[in-house]
Amino acid sequence: MFRTLFLACAVALPAHAFELEGESGTAILDSPPESVAALSWALAEIATDLDLPLTGVADTEGYATWVAKPPLPEGVRDLGLRTEPNLEALSDLAPELILGSDQQIDMADRLGQIAPVVIRDQFSADHDNAETARQTYRDIAAAFGKSDLAAQRLSEIDAAMQAAGDRVREAWGGAVPPVLPVRLMTPTTLRIHGPNSMAAAAVEGMGLTPAAGGERTEWGFVTVPIEALADYEDAAIVRFDPFADKEALFASPLWQAIPAVAEGRFAVAEPAWTFSSVVSLEVLAQRIADALVDIAPE
Repeated sequence: MFRTLFLACAVALPAHAFELEGESGTAILDSPPESVAALSWALAEIATDLDLPLTGVADTEGYATWVAKPPLPEGVRDLGLRTEPNLEALSDLAPELILGSDQQIDMADRLGQIAPVVIRDQFSADHDNAETARQTYRDIAAAFGKSDLAAQRLSEIDAAMQAAGDRVREAWGGAVPPVLPVRLMTPTTLRIHGPNSMAAAAVEGMGLTPAAGGERTEWGFVTVPIEALADYEDAAIVRFDPFADKEALFASPLWQAIPAVAEGRFAVAEPAWTFSSVVSLEVLAQRIADALVDIAPE
């Protein structure tokens, strides 16, 4: 009798219970949600890569410009700014789950009135951003019953980074200088992507050496004057496009005096999002590899 009762209770329980933990609490549902809204591009990347039922994303135009790959599914609704999502549009969309980042932590209660919300803190000086990105990917995949797919994709991403590094080593004859990923901000300042940056993680995944050291920062970059590049005499500098004022800067005597520039170790990479999920590590590695192959010594 007790065995029969136990089996009956087991059958009555949800076959695929959903549970996903975040900084704002844990979302527990009877089954995986059939519609998901993502308020960060990194989480939108993950949802797209795992083929989750993504129905809304904050700033879809910005995603298409800066992230681009993987492209968002057709019909995804724009939900306003990432820092200030359109709550009315989100309410009209009526997703069964909202994925947010620490940018939305202050509005978690309001978001929770629309749908269960999970906030994941992706970028912090207190943790390894690249490893956190991997864990977030695994956690979301596991909640949706896609752990096997996640393991496969992570292996593919790692293999793609290694292949990108192999391509660079072949082009350079094996001796590749330390790599300094940067993004020019103004004619006088730039960001150096160093410890805890996704760009540096991509360089490491390629089997190459990041040039920048120092303390780990929240987003993995420091903002410095242009002349700070002179400190990286032996590095290969990889600058991510776009930068509107490049012609004026590149013609300046200051720029031409930077050792890496003067010695032909300055490369331009196609646009890639540097505050991404683990999914973008593959894209970052490919962009960096393309740029470094272009300046490889003859």
